[in-house]
Amino acid sequence: MKRRPLAITVAVAAATAALAAGLTGCGAVDKALDCAQLAADVAQDVQDLQDAVAGAGESPQGVVDALNAIETDLDDYQKKTDNADLTKAVDDLQQAVENARTSAEDGSIPDIAPVTGAAGEVSKVCAS
Repeated sequence: MKRRPLAITVAVAAATAALAAGLTGCGAVDKALDCAQLAADVAQDVQDLQDAVAGAGESPQGVVDALNAIETDLDDYQKKTDNADLTKAVDDLQQAVENARTSAEDGSIPDIAPVTGAAGEVSKVCAS
């Protein structure tokens, strides 16, 4: 099992606590927890992507697999949300993933900076 960087773990925990504490009603808490879970899943997926890119010379398929994992998490969550800011952040992350996939499928090591930036926006929206 891969370890998340401490900053990501702390940010996800803080976002979860802040969202759960600041909301009332079961529906709102459920949505907040779903968002926090998405942020945690995406953070782990991005870490896996970074690891895959670092080892792309040995296993180019690992990059594609990591991109697939991000897309799966986003697709699953997007069906649950009606938050416009989160939908925009998820759409931006999906576009960054598609661009990275195109690069990977062309045989290049993708620039994942847009993916990590867009993932940060998802976390930011979930924390606000």
